Amino acid sequence: MNLIDRNRLLKTIGILLILILFVSGATFVHKKNSMTLEEYAKLHTDQSNNSQQPTNVSGGDAETGNGDVTAGNINVEDVSAGDISAGDVSMGDIGEPDGPITTLTGALLNGGIDGQAQLAERITYMPASGIAAEDFYCEPLSENLQRYITGISYPASDGDASQELAVSYSDLRYVHILHYDFNGESTEGELICNKAIAADLLDIFYELYYNEYQLEKVHLIDEYDGDDTASMEDNNTSCFNYRVVEGTTSLSKHALGLALDINPFYNPYVTYENGNTRISPAGSEEYANRKADFPYKIDEDDLCYKLFIQHGFTWGGNWNSMKDYQHFQKTK
Repeated sequence: MNLIDRNRLLKTIGILLILILFVSGATFVHKKNSMTLEEYAKLHTDQSNNSQQPTNVSGGDAETGNGDVTAGNINVEDVSAGDISAGDVSMGDIGEPDGPITTLTGALLNGGIDGQAQLAERITYMPASGIAAEDFYCEPLSENLQRYITGISYPASDGDASQELAVSYSDLRYVHILHYDFNGESTEGELICNKAIAADLLDIFYELYYNEYQLEKVHLIDEYDGDDTASMEDNNTSCFNYRVVEGTTSLSKHALGLALDINPFYNPYVTYENGNTRISPAGSEEYANRKADFPYKIDEDDLCYKLFIQHGFTWGGNWNSMKDYQHFQKTK
């Protein structure tokens, strides 16, 4: 073989080697790009195993790195009606919260938001089934709830030690219930009442709930700045409010926490003075005709009436000089 032929052979072999290397590289790239995610991940297990775990970043003392924020980060003293609701408070990582989720002012202020509820003295209703009804309970008023109602439903002290009120904070109880609203949906309700009737109310409201009796709303009168008329116009069921009987200087049974107004817009307060009939609240005049048939009317065939009477209450609808169809009261 002469020199020219050998050079041609070497050149041809070189070109073949370059083609082989090119084809092999292209095949590898194509194989890599056509891998599934699972196959590609298997090739990088060492890199994955050696990667650094994410650093925990949270709003509190979270250990999982999920950014948990617990209700304990908010002081209950900062909570006031309309300023903070349960929707403003994250209950932590997705899952069951440590305490009940609530938007009720009284429940939040009485400890529900930070777990400092008056558990030591809480009484949970026990129906005949023997299974505790956890959403029906009564307990003393916390200092936060006392501060909230003072100057609204409970008189603020003017520094006169001789001015003794007919009821003290210790005489009162916070009552939490469930009830069906006018949409037929189960919702929370709350009252403040005299401790003498707290057990009665748990029993009555549990039976009303069990029978799906509808109450439009059950909020503290303080949500209406202690204005009884505003509460009635909003058809709010309420109890304690330290006030006098309208048009008199005598304390109402509401001032002692011993009276309730139930669905008051549909069961108005009717007085007769000098031949004139006055119906309160305004707008409820058509419901003063108790011979008419309409929803939410309290009469002697009504379940609410029957339950209150069974528990020793009297009904304002049976009074002679006036008619208070919304009103039930009890003497200690």
